[in-house]
Amino acid sequence: MARLLLLIITLYTIACISSANSIATKDLILSTLGHTHDALSFARFAQRYGKSYESAEEINHRFGLFMDNLKIIRSTNKKGLSYKLGINKFTDMSWDEFRSTRLGAAQKCSATLKGNHILTNAPIPQTRDWREEGIVSPVKNQGNCGSCWTFTTGKNITLSEQQLVDCAQAFNNNGCQGGLPSQAFQYVRYNGGLDTETSYPYQATDGKCSYKQANIGVKVIDTVNITMDAEDELKHAVGVVRPVSIAFEVVNSFMSYKSGVYSSDTCGSSPMDVNHAVLAVGYGVEKGVPYWLVKNSWGADWGMDGYFKMVLGKNMCGVATCASYPVVSA
Repeated sequence: MARLLLLIITLYTIACISSANSIATKDLILSTLGHTHDALSFARFAQRYGKSYESAEEINHRFGLFMDNLKIIRSTNKKGLSYKLGINKFTDMSWDEFRSTRLGAAQKCSATLKGNHILTNAPIPQTRDWREEGIVSPVKNQGNCGSCWTFTTGKNITLSEQQLVDCAQAFNNNGCQGGLPSQAFQYVRYNGGLDTETSYPYQATDGKCSYKQANIGVKVIDTVNITMDAEDELKHAVGVVRPVSIAFEVVNSFMSYKSGVYSSDTCGSSPMDVNHAVLAVGYGVEKGVPYWLVKNSWGADWGMDGYFKMVLGKNMCGVATCASYPVVSA
């Protein structure tokens, strides 16, 4: 009973400290910027996302970025597009800052020039959501590390992204500076397996390889590549086989994605355009617009509980440019 009481007191104290810090930040913002409508919006944003600014200079800097992003959000939402943008935890960041901490460098995915996915006569479901089959792990947060390529295994076992960050450099991967899921799969196959998250927890930074063979969570038998730009192959694979790792180009507006079926007239679709790896877990149609259902790695508080929808049928932003999936065994 004493231990339980101590735990309750500790948790209450942490909550009080967090609340006090949040209130202090809000008060500091309002004392710096005044009680204007936009300043109040910024203060509420900072309080909601637990932001902590150290000086009036930082407050003014972050407020300027917040207003720049808010302008994009408001102007985009007035266009009546198939998607909506919204304020999120990234709204006080510049595009360059966001890009350097959340995206990887462009990767030349030459393995998909001619894929090895085999089209069959199996009927393709009209809609698909692999989450309903229980084989999609929870959404994670890659943090300030361009390790998105490590979060696309599509396995219900929680696996170690950190092992890929630390150990897969020999397979043309670059830790927090980016890589490709297909190359990660090749590493896991050669290595003989991938640790579990419990055994090898994520640190969001480059580290020393500490792989433990005794704690393998999955083995890769082979890697299957979707032929570059062949969105029909991709739909067959997602519809019939399993979730598929894809890459696409993130452009400025996407960091503020909130809901709906995203599209862009500024993103590219070549192998040297794509800069972010994600997991296609299904597809469907929303208000007449076909979409891919995609799991992201920016936390469950981004987008639609960590997921987004992307226009299907146009290789939008390169979703079918660098797609692959592993053949796995436990």
